[in-house]
Amino acid sequence: MTRDTSQRNAKPLDLVIVGAGFAGLYMLYCARKLGLSAKVFEAGADVGGTWYWNRYPGARCDVESMQYSYSWDEELQQDWDWTERFATQPEILAYARHVADRHDMRRDIKFDTRIQSGNYDETAHRWIVVEEDGTETSARYLVLATGCLSAARIPDLPGRASFEGATYHTGDWPHEGVDFTGKRVAVIGTGSSGIQVIPEIAKQAAHLTVFQRTPNFSLPARNQPLSPQYVDGWKSRYPEHRKTARETTGSGTLYDLPKTSAMEATADEREREYRWRWEKGGANFMHAFNDLVINEESNKTAADFVRDRIRESVKDPKTAEMLCPTDYPIFTKRICVDSNYFATYNRDNVDLVSLKTSPLERIEATGIRTTDALHEVDVIVYATGFDAMTGAVTAIDLRGRAGATIPAKWAEGPRAYLGLACHGFPNLFMVTGPGSPSVLSNVIVSIEQHVDYISDLLEMAEKEGISEIEAELEAENQWVTHVNEVAAATLLPRAASWYMGANIPGKPRVFMPYIGVANYRKKCDEIRQDGYRGFAFTPRNNRKSA
Repeated sequence: MTRDTSQRNAKPLDLVIVGAGFAGLYMLYCARKLGLSAKVFEAGADVGGTWYWNRYPGARCDVESMQYSYSWDEELQQDWDWTERFATQPEILAYARHVADRHDMRRDIKFDTRIQSGNYDETAHRWIVVEEDGTETSARYLVLATGCLSAARIPDLPGRASFEGATYHTGDWPHEGVDFTGKRVAVIGTGSSGIQVIPEIAKQAAHLTVFQRTPNFSLPARNQPLSPQYVDGWKSRYPEHRKTARETTGSGTLYDLPKTSAMEATADEREREYRWRWEKGGANFMHAFNDLVINEESNKTAADFVRDRIRESVKDPKTAEMLCPTDYPIFTKRICVDSNYFATYNRDNVDLVSLKTSPLERIEATGIRTTDALHEVDVIVYATGFDAMTGAVTAIDLRGRAGATIPAKWAEGPRAYLGLACHGFPNLFMVTGPGSPSVLSNVIVSIEQHVDYISDLLEMAEKEGISEIEAELEAENQWVTHVNEVAAATLLPRAASWYMGANIPGKPRVFMPYIGVANYRKKCDEIRQDGYRGFAFTPRNNRKSA
């Protein structure tokens, strides 16, 4: 096929990186260290990734701030001061901007630029990346640092376009903010973003109606300012803490780890263990016992404890029961961490509508009609999440060998070796792709490990004169099988969660992330020590080798 090169960037690159969030910034840093020419393309007007787009009231990280940060710049670790236990979106965005400025990264980032497609030239062993305006860039390697939670999803509800009021999505929030004073507001969705935004909107709106399809378990954050002593304690032991988190934990995060099964404890012992963790706050609660995600009976003891706390918090018994999850085990959906979420339903200006008992029929000009009533509102906020893990990848029209496409390859579920590379798509890498710990981890820990791994592959390719790096089909198939075997040994596939793609109509129900940061890292290291087993390498003389 003859291609019009009139809009091609004049200088070919070694590396194109899509996305200027935490993954893209670190990938750029590593590319520079390797002496590779690199360019980052970012759809937003600034760095930050998910923290650039998700500016809704109440947005904050559910990983403690002293751990949700880079480890590769020791001076940065010591210089930067987090102010709260769980950092807010503005503070995290300020951190990302600081990193970009500290390392002069903006000169290699093209903002306000969305990548439309990428086509692999099998003869030249290069990717031709095309922007929405048709401008092309040629690069030897293409790295997708597009994020796991970046493809915002608004459900295709009947009549949605007919609504005459304002609509917003938590994943694409106006930068100037939104004033809800005096407004009747509807929030659709009670996942993580909904649980964070609902208490904040309730403080301002004249009336708030929450539309809930599935109730979620949520733990109190107990957020608070960080004391100098606490910060100093972390900074003085950062290398030790980082190593422990990376190499010994399932999530890449340090918690008070369990030692026994919930079934080995008495009822009183379980109550005490759950209680102190509940009072401490955060996801530390889910580590109370060592079998909570593999033993249904043990899991039920934790779920019962949380349901009892919900009933204590919510004054109206009927509303409390509507907020109690009963049809899936706790921790099998992403556990939420909140600030006064359940108590918000005690406010006189807040109502809860269960879409299970009163299904949503359509959106009308003046509000939301369920089978029971028309709920008239001035504003609709969609807290409906993302096409997680795959949506940002499939949004780009990627063409590999013989015109192969990602949607066709992933028709029955995403397939990737180590969550890093796909057979049929040479020199294409994903950071925290499906089949890696990603969303089941402190994602910055997983980002650093993936970027380091990609960098090591590229360094080897440079030294050994390799023109193509590609996942082998058999290795990819075996890895997908392994990911599902690991998941099947737990309770996690029991929930209709976005881990399974269940929030997207028509998306295959496949458990996408890999469970266990330390185990995953160990397997990646074994593969590297075995000459990057499962990757095929093409030398520059075009003879392929494994």
